[in-house]
Amino acid sequence: MKKKSMLNSYVFPLILVSGIILGGVIGKIMGPKAIALKPFGDIFINGMFTIVVPLVFTTISSSIASMNNLKRLGGILKYLVLTFVITGLLASLIIIFVVKYYPPVVEPLRSLAEGGLNQKISISEKVVEAITVTDFVNILSRKNILPLILFSAFFGYCVNIVGEKGKVIANGLTVLSEVFLKMIEILILYAPIGLGAYFATLVGTYGTNVAAMYGRVLTIYMPICIFYIFVMFPIYAYIAAGKDGIFALKELVPSALTSLTTQSSLATLPVNLEVSEKIGVSKDIRDIVLPIGATAHMDGTCISSILKISFLFGAYGVPFEGLDTYIVALLLSLMGGVVMSGIPGGGAIGEMLIVSMYGFPPEALVLITTIGIIIDAPATMLNATGDNIAAMLVSRFVEGKDWIKKTREEVI
Repeated sequence: MKKKSMLNSYVFPLILVSGIILGGVIGKIMGPKAIALKPFGDIFINGMFTIVVPLVFTTISSSIASMNNLKRLGGILKYLVLTFVITGLLASLIIIFVVKYYPPVVEPLRSLAEGGLNQKISISEKVVEAITVTDFVNILSRKNILPLILFSAFFGYCVNIVGEKGKVIANGLTVLSEVFLKMIEILILYAPIGLGAYFATLVGTYGTNVAAMYGRVLTIYMPICIFYIFVMFPIYAYIAAGKDGIFALKELVPSALTSLTTQSSLATLPVNLEVSEKIGVSKDIRDIVLPIGATAHMDGTCISSILKISFLFGAYGVPFEGLDTYIVALLLSLMGGVVMSGIPGGGAIGEMLIVSMYGFPPEALVLITTIGIIIDAPATMLNATGDNIAAMLVSRFVEGKDWIKKTREEVI
């Protein structure tokens, strides 16, 4: 049963990758004539953009409207958020340093570079424009994803504090979000054809440069994953519990293997609960940190977000440099890895947020969606195993530096 489940979890990703590869082969054979297949790719892109606005509104607002008893989390929640943000920020800074000296794209795609960006990000001038719109009707646009996210969160909060009367709206929003997610699931079935057609167009137009770019993406991401696991994890573990914390890292192997085979942090949650118990994390801490971490602690996603941003900058021939650019990239990576990851469909929303904030054309979404497909398995492993590290750090701040010894003594 486990082998069958593992196989099923990889069936569609394999079909998707096969569609992209087949599209690339067709594009190579057809050359410039592959442009005839572009409408099939446009159908997929337009479908995603059509659903994204109602999806963002219903999923975010329903999640917040349905929240209960957050105050009970107390100090655990405070240190949980602090841990998630700090580790996500460090992961993002590492990848910024790497892509600065080893960019994922060396030569931009010619016609994309000629189009360039629709707008140039400037922190001082774009803050208000980035988080607000001048009219309600403008909120209903994929071009204003961040204002839509903030409006949805505020709406959900107001539904929540209305109390009993607001439950009707909260339940309705939950059902609507499930409907739109189902629409996404159905549309995704067309993705192998849509993405395959789009890649046929890309390869037919730009040649094998496209494949070379994605190969370079892997040569960047995989070594960073290895570095993060074998260098950053031990550092975090030492901060959490000294030498005992480092020795406890051997318990993470089941989490790593499960997350690689299932490609799901949620599917790894039961294993993580057992692993953290073996490490010595108290029951109340692991029962709070790990379930939340499965959807809101994504160091691997933070790394991939920066990689996607720098990839688009390179593809469009725009230098990925400057303090303003880095600050916006850091904020977007935290949004993608800590905030948006807790929302159903948050990965796609985070990618659309990148495209929207930097003013890239709609076609840019396909370029970075493909990156997500390529690095999904190692990113998930980094995310899921990192949840145990987060639980250890929260234990350190909540229970003191000798928490692991005290917990083990209580068991004895």
